[in-house]
Amino acid sequence: MTDLNKFHYVVVTGIVVKDGKYLITKRAPHEKAFPNRWTVPGGKLEAKDYVTRPKDTADAWYNIAEHLLKREVKEETDLEVNNIRYITSLTFIRPDNIPVVVLSFAADHAGGEVRLCPDMTEHAWVTLEQARKYDLIDGIYEEMEMLDSHLRGSRIGEWKKNR
Repeated sequence: MTDLNKFHYVVVTGIVVKDGKYLITKRAPHEKAFPNRWTVPGGKLEAKDYVTRPKDTADAWYNIAEHLLKREVKEETDLEVNNIRYITSLTFIRPDNIPVVVLSFAADHAGGEVRLCPDMTEHAWVTLEQARKYDLIDGIYEEMEMLDSHLRGSRIGEWKKNR
């Protein structure tokens, strides 16, 4: 069993916004976590996401989560994104006992048409109301509510279970 106190995956996810709708994707049946469930694009941080880049200060790399989100959205959907902003964070333990820390962001569609990678089987651009009809991973809908409220002028508050 993994030592839960020392090892974690760090993951970013992004709610991509285009013309007032949100991109959701369906995970493939072979995925370890949440197979066949609807979600938003995202993925794990890897050392190559920063060690191959020049440091921004003598000791550190900045904007790693933002660069990771751009890479993952591109890999999973072939879309470009910009205007990345923080939504919330969460943690869970995968079926293989690896703990995961997720940083959830929103981003605007900046170009491209959706072409899914093999880890995703379907996609949809949905309104908040339409999203209710999909088998979303628990918590994703509430993240979308947070973003929707923010886009209508409210501040992004803390996540809370609504449905």
